[in-house]
Amino acid sequence: MTDTLNAVLAAADTLVSAFARHDRDAYFSAFATDATFVFHNLDRTLASRAEYEAEWRVWEERDGFRVLGCRSSERRVQLAGDAAIFTHAVETELSLGGEMLTNRERETIVFSRDEKGLWMAVHEHLSPAG
Repeated sequence: MTDTLNAVLAAADTLVSAFARHDRDAYFSAFATDATFVFHNLDRTLASRAEYEAEWRVWEERDGFRVLGCRSSERRVQLAGDAAIFTHAVETELSLGGEMLTNRERETIVFSRDEKGLWMAVHEHLSPAG
């Protein structure tokens, strides 16, 4: 069980680290192609990694979106059969339209082991911190 928890935490660390560096390719490669995304700042669910990637490009081009840093705290992993639920508090520094902002949010990422045994993110849900 400890090996599984460590593997899930490592997958989460890889994902968060890529996001913090605004490394789009590494970030999106942490998600399964059929992953789904629920973000509090969007009026719809993104039904695939490709939909999220397209939205990300719009944010970059239209809004000047750029991640400058990200910190994860209050991390917890809950195992549920072949899935793992990772929850954490996340503080993100970003630039939108040249303005520096800090977002404080709560995030849930559901991981599932793929056919190669790698833990891939299959769902992400982001909410504003209370």
